[in-house]
Amino acid sequence: MGRRPTRAGEPRLSPPPHPQREIRRARAEMNFENQSLLVPLFGQFDANLVQVENRLSVFISARGDKVMIEGPEDSVARARDVLQAMYDKLALGQDLDEGAIEAIIAMTNEPTLDGIIKGRKAGEDGAPPIMIRTRRKTIVPRSAVQAHYMRSLSRDDIIFALGPAGTGKTYLAVAQAVAQLTSGSVQRLILSRPAVEAGEKIGFLPGDMKEKVDPFLRPLYDALYDCMPPEQVERHIASGVIEIAPIAFMRGRTLADAFVILDEAQNTTREQMKMFLTRFGQNSRMVIAGDPRQVDIPGGDRMSGLADAVEKLEGIEGLGTIRFTSADVVRHPIVGRIVDAYEGTGA
Repeated sequence: MGRRPTRAGEPRLSPPPHPQREIRRARAEMNFENQSLLVPLFGQFDANLVQVENRLSVFISARGDKVMIEGPEDSVARARDVLQAMYDKLALGQDLDEGAIEAIIAMTNEPTLDGIIKGRKAGEDGAPPIMIRTRRKTIVPRSAVQAHYMRSLSRDDIIFALGPAGTGKTYLAVAQAVAQLTSGSVQRLILSRPAVEAGEKIGFLPGDMKEKVDPFLRPLYDALYDCMPPEQVERHIASGVIEIAPIAFMRGRTLADAFVILDEAQNTTREQMKMFLTRFGQNSRMVIAGDPRQVDIPGGDRMSGLADAVEKLEGIEGLGTIRFTSADVVRHPIVGRIVDAYEGTGA
């Protein structure tokens, strides 16, 4: 294969050399045994290779099962790790898309995540691989903070997950909840969020109570359906094994033997947050997820129960606090840039 055009017609640009040192050039060759994985590894019209080229300022050429990487020494080393991680991911039967490749590239800058990049097997270095297994998929971290979050989800009793949309706060919590329900370590899932309108008044909603609150809880349903077969989700909801309800329904209860998730927690009042946290029961785990910068309740930030709870409780034994940033957004890369633009203007 010869040189390919860059995506969207943009030229490949190498960063200007540092004035104090000469950039050393390097070349590396890789061989991949399973040739059936080469097509998904390279991507349609070699799109995956082009993505790695553009992000790391290297040139990649492929002939048969051999891949040659040329460019600055550090970039070549990173590109080699990225291609190996992409291949390992496909060998494990996992999907490889643009977002997954971006995540792998980002994690090559995290030396503490070497095991994730290189597909560490369980037992190596005395530590198991970081992943969540559900019946529908195996989920691995896509950023350094996600890796810390997934460790916290399996270790801590109460976890505060703070940060912008698209960082996996709710999705990973639901995946962990489904995994624990499947394994039998909890007996039920309780998913909740405040029924607060995001910046617009939608007026009267027809139907019974479930039909009125379902629109507010739809993101939780979406995550569930992605981790469990739809018929199983419906069966568990009907039997009460999975309960999805607004936070107002939590008052007066003790939530034992349960994995409890509160989404959009920035829209709770201080009284609601205290009420929710004190529902915690024996053999339970609780995740409180939200973006402190997106408060929709009257009074804004000063009335939000999320920041208040983190300030009061951070550091307590058994409680973990994970802070995501726009760098951890795992949706389309432009979402992270949008978050940066809004946060930069103080919006």
